[in-house]
Amino acid sequence: MKQNERRIVEGGDSPQQRKAGDGAKRAILALAGGAGLFVLGSIAFDLGILGDDGSRPTTSSERESDMAAAYFSPPAETSIPDGPDGDAIRRGMALFVNTKTNAADFVGNELSCASCHLDKGREPNSAPMWAAYVIYPKYRSKNKQINTMEDRLRGCFTYSMNGQDSPSGGPPPAGHPIYKDLQMYFHWLASGAPVGESLPGQGYPELEKTALGYDPQRGAQVYEQNCAACHGSNGQGQRDLNGKLVFPPLWGPNSYNWGAGMARVNTAASFIKANMPMGQGGTLTDQQAWDAAAFIDSQERPRDPRQTGSVADNAAANHGQDTYYGKIVEGRLLGTGTGR
Repeated sequence: MKQNERRIVEGGDSPQQRKAGDGAKRAILALAGGAGLFVLGSIAFDLGILGDDGSRPTTSSERESDMAAAYFSPPAETSIPDGPDGDAIRRGMALFVNTKTNAADFVGNELSCASCHLDKGREPNSAPMWAAYVIYPKYRSKNKQINTMEDRLRGCFTYSMNGQDSPSGGPPPAGHPIYKDLQMYFHWLASGAPVGESLPGQGYPELEKTALGYDPQRGAQVYEQNCAACHGSNGQGQRDLNGKLVFPPLWGPNSYNWGAGMARVNTAASFIKANMPMGQGGTLTDQQAWDAAAFIDSQERPRDPRQTGSVADNAAANHGQDTYYGKIVEGRLLGTGTGR
């Protein structure tokens, strides 16, 4: 997708652009698919009549019409077929939403696939799976080879799910039924989508850097004001009364490791801008998104499983500019890992 096309769809779900309560509705939908990595903040703007600039906000009906024209619509869950195909789709959806429970042998943290791919992988601008499925196989610079969808999933289990600390010590082996069921779910989500095309809403909309750059100290304030209510001041998430994790941890031993894409500040900033606070994507400024991402990604987390030598050697081999891996922050060398 061209950059200008990505920016057109970047706006997210601004409270200035919907009727009162619509943001809360979207938050509930997203939570149904697994809480996102960043937060449900204040919904006070949802009750406003005017936009920040005093203009009349776009109505829900106008916005929904624009969205329908811009984004591919995956099929409704009620259309999942009966029989073996439908059984596999449902298993794949369950794996996606409750990965820790349904793929316990291969998950070494408290995250699920739906932590980063909101609304069960359906949400535009949240790396929806209907958009990802149709562009694989493809070359990835991360491992410098052509990747199938199974390869991509293996990487997610390795890094985002921190498979190194799982009971099995790694991701599911090649050909495992977990991969088959997840791919059946993605294939069904992409029913009718054009194959080989970059669809609007794919990935996380690219966020241009600001003149101020990004700063963890500024980000600490953004985090406390917009993120801590759900993810906790210590970044370890929140559980319900039954002990079930509702909002996932953002750093520490139960979060994604240093090899995950979300450990890159630019990726996290793009996700935050488009999708957070929960149900109110687009309400943070670009600067706030960059700074919040810097604060979150300057915290220690599980080690990068690609590291075989020193942190410095691995930083040079596998980490680019927009990461705190291998850097010293507040007197600590980041990348040594949290341990379990």
